[in-house]
Amino acid sequence: MRRFFADLHIHIGRTFTGKPVKITGAKSLTFTNIIRHARNEKGLDIIGIIDCHSPEVILEIEDLAQKGFVTEHKDGGLQYGDLTIIPGSELEIYDDSCKGPIHVLCYFPTLSAMKDFSAWLTGYLKNITLSSQRIYASGRMLQEKVKELDGLFIPAHVFTPFKSLFGKGVERSLSEVFDPDLIDAIELGLSADTMMADQIAELHRYTFLTNSDAHSLKKIAREYQVLEMEAPTFADLHKALAGKEKCRVKANYGLDPLLGKYHQTVCSECFGPFDEEKGKCRNCSHHKFIKGVADRISELKSSGGLPVVRPPYIHQVPLEFIPGLGPKMLEKLLDHFGTEMAILHDVPFSEISKVIPEKTAMHIGKAREGKLNLQAGGGGKYGRIVDL
Repeated sequence: MRRFFADLHIHIGRTFTGKPVKITGAKSLTFTNIIRHARNEKGLDIIGIIDCHSPEVILEIEDLAQKGFVTEHKDGGLQYGDLTIIPGSELEIYDDSCKGPIHVLCYFPTLSAMKDFSAWLTGYLKNITLSSQRIYASGRMLQEKVKELDGLFIPAHVFTPFKSLFGKGVERSLSEVFDPDLIDAIELGLSADTMMADQIAELHRYTFLTNSDAHSLKKIAREYQVLEMEAPTFADLHKALAGKEKCRVKANYGLDPLLGKYHQTVCSECFGPFDEEKGKCRNCSHHKFIKGVADRISELKSSGGLPVVRPPYIHQVPLEFIPGLGPKMLEKLLDHFGTEMAILHDVPFSEISKVIPEKTAMHIGKAREGKLNLQAGGGGKYGRIVDL
């Protein structure tokens, strides 16, 4: 078995002709730019590119294939050199049964399957060209179509206050919305980790994923996982999510939940601490709030059996969060050591400190060891490092 770094939730901001796909995504997030950046600078082995259902994105992939830059693996997945691309789509469900909106991720083994899915979606979306569009079909109907095309179905960032399975302030069971047997994994999102998610008993049966949900190139791989598989293919990814034939998620690397944008409950006006018992902000007395993921999970936690043995969840501080590490210094590190994965996992501290100031190198070392003090984020604002 071999080690593979995988980030399975990366958005496309624009098509190769400049048309928007993910409207909030960076213009530099084209399919071609993503695969180059993910391989050459991030050092990832497998990526899931969401929004591949958009017709112009399909045309770009076909053009790259015709020119020989991208090929299809016989066991599924598109190959760009030693990088494997899993084509995917993020969609929004909202119907009478689910009281959404809920975002879900759908992945397919081949470009042909993605084209078939895109053609099917045209009957259920108002705008096939854009990302994360509302699908006018039930969650179960969508699951059945994904499985008909041999795809993977994964609820996205399930605790985010907006557009997620457990995000709304109502009691909800996964089985009210989906067929539990047609779910391949659960994506946690930036404000939760394994220990938090396993407080909900109905999630115990599923593999947890930690992905970046990147809306810019620099956000790629801010969360990722290490997969243990024989080969970087769709078939082995499927096995890893199911824990079959010795394929598995070996470790999850994610933000410390305190750094997530929605970890704590905050005032919707000033983002100060909110006292839910008194029903007002402690700073400005505003009466509206954005519930944090930690409090939401406390509301939903349940008892019932023990989860399967989980891989370690390692709190990873992305290089872009490191104080003093600006673009020029990061470029210097990449020139010396190749990729961000190498810097975060393999390069000795003594070598890093030869290239950049020792103080900044020490921050990277503390980040690796989980020794940085953090201030919690909330209401859409990231947490931050406070101990320098």
